[in-house]
Amino acid sequence: MSASGVYNGSQGRVFLNMWIDSHCHLDDPKLAGADGAGAAVARARAAGVEGMLTICCRTSDSFAGILDIARAHEHVWCSIGTHPHEAGDPAEQAISESDLVTRARAEPKIIGIGEAGLDYFYNHASPEDQKDVFRKQLRAARQTDLPIIVHARDADADMIAMLREESGGGALRGVLHCFSSGRDLALAALDLGFYISFSGIVTFPKSEDLRAIARDIPLDRVLIETDAPYLAPVPLRGKVNEPAYVIHTGRFLADFYGLGEDDFATRTRDNFFRLFDRARETAT
Repeated sequence: MSASGVYNGSQGRVFLNMWIDSHCHLDDPKLAGADGAGAAVARARAAGVEGMLTICCRTSDSFAGILDIARAHEHVWCSIGTHPHEAGDPAEQAISESDLVTRARAEPKIIGIGEAGLDYFYNHASPEDQKDVFRKQLRAARQTDLPIIVHARDADADMIAMLREESGGGALRGVLHCFSSGRDLALAALDLGFYISFSGIVTFPKSEDLRAIARDIPLDRVLIETDAPYLAPVPLRGKVNEPAYVIHTGRFLADFYGLGEDDFATRTRDNFFRLFDRARETAT
């Protein structure tokens, strides 16, 4: 693999300007539809999106299907974990740290732990249950040396405290996905070596505060995502989002940062493979 491109051994080519959707939900019925996830993957490829990370929200009953999607498609990877909305479910609570570690180590297509975190906006689970399940996943991420994929909403203070506490126990790396939190959380995460991922929210006209934070994020820590099927970017706001649409967020941010589209695609692609370095094993 070259420093400036990802080598695809099966086709013998180097992707020099590869857009990657660093966070989507290919198993969601709104996205997969009657044609299945493969149709969304094909549309993404046609749009110039070569790589996708499809995210697990429930290890107990959806992970197997997510893994099947990742295995079926080249340059589609997956995570394993429990969303904070599901943290009160006994089936999710019963999944141990060691179980996560064992499963993640056994499957090269698993390149991250999560989507994990804290969500005090909806509070579908109690803060105590959310913290317990999040802590388990943080420790599994550290044991496997896989990035933790963090969901944070209206929980900045507790999120900062937990990330700092668990980072004190050893190397921990990850990404704040679909970032829309405050500046203090962004700075704390950057200080711990984390990356910041921007979704279509950053393109919305009323996201001035978010763009002010984005302006100060080092370009070598920026990722882009769709969070499909949610949060379609301008000019597609209100539609069912899909990985093909990550190019709109990418183009918006390229202009925002004063970079060429190809330059920004390459930077965010390289950032993805630097963080999710296990993906390199299946991209060669």
